[in-house]
Amino acid sequence: MARIDRLPWRVLAGLALTLIGLALGFIWFRDSSFAAVERVSITGSTSSEESQVREALAATATGMSTLDVDTDALRESVEAYASVADLHVKASFPHDLTIEVIEHRPVANVESGGSRVPATGSGLLLDGVRSDDLPTVESKAPLTDGRVQDRKALAALRVAAAAPPELRERAARVFWDDHGVALDLRNGPDLIFGDPKAAREKWRAAARVLAEDSSAGATYLDLRVPNVVAAGGVGPIEPTPTPTPTVVPSEPQP
Repeated sequence: MARIDRLPWRVLAGLALTLIGLALGFIWFRDSSFAAVERVSITGSTSSEESQVREALAATATGMSTLDVDTDALRESVEAYASVADLHVKASFPHDLTIEVIEHRPVANVESGGSRVPATGSGLLLDGVRSDDLPTVESKAPLTDGRVQDRKALAALRVAAAAPPELRERAARVFWDDHGVALDLRNGPDLIFGDPKAAREKWRAAARVLAEDSSAGATYLDLRVPNVVAAGGVGPIEPTPTPTPTVVPSEPQP
């Protein structure tokens, strides 16, 4: 076997010193003004907490390095704001930092015992967020532990979450009655969803019927059977409606 000569210890020591020097140099450069964050771009924050969220993120990002971004510190700076679900952070050397705020989106204001708190479709309460343009959902259970506990209120929130934005803006109240989940629509008929399952499909069917002139004058749309809309005439909703079903064709699959 051929003998392999070892490198002289002076060469090894020189290599080690060089590596240490490079590491120390990088650490100095990483935290120097050459890589300091000078411009912070914040997107995605749209709630009533937007100004506080932006201020907290900008203050925390100042002084960071684009080569050593402390994402945990940024998240901690906004953990007190209910609207913030997560952050996506991207650094661009030498001086730019982009922060995308991922928000919890409220779909209704939940009322219970004099309290009124926005909530997501899954029942997460967003205490501190203000949203006056959302429908109201009543909860029989107290609003505690940060989540909606009332089963019927949760079903109403699922229906509100599935609504197209333009129709959710017209919704005044989502509630549970003898038929299941129902909804008061401003400048339009009441909507009866029944079971919250297939809520998105029921909303699409309602939108197609509401876009037709023939729906004018209807006081309610019964959406309990997906893609079969029963329109009720002028007058209050009867306890047991007997409307004439209108089959709404499904949207073609792409």
